[in-house]
Amino acid sequence: MASLSFFISMLLALLALTISKKTHKDREKMSPFECGFDPFKKARMPFSLRFFLVTIIFLIFDVEIALLMPLGLILSSSPIPMLIITMVLILLILILGLIHEWNQGALNWVY
Repeated sequence: MASLSFFISMLLALLALTISKKTHKDREKMSPFECGFDPFKKARMPFSLRFFLVTIIFLIFDVEIALLMPLGLILSSSPIPMLIITMVLILLILILGLIHEWNQGALNWVY
């Protein structure tokens, strides 16, 4: 039974691959579309690495804040000293990371 289902799935996969082959690569279809005109700029413009680094820093700090949010909900089911130690450690990591990024100059926009 398993070999029959494997055979049928492989047959369908091969059939899909042969039917979906694109043989005609039209130049107009491969070019970027900008309201019927030739594009003014390249379609793949480089992005600012500075913006990317600030985005990554924001995501890291956002995840750490998301770790702090449920600590208030588990207040009744967890011992208070353990909860305070956990909260202080997370905040310490967050503050030390911010100080490190500030000292490295990752938060300065003007050189």
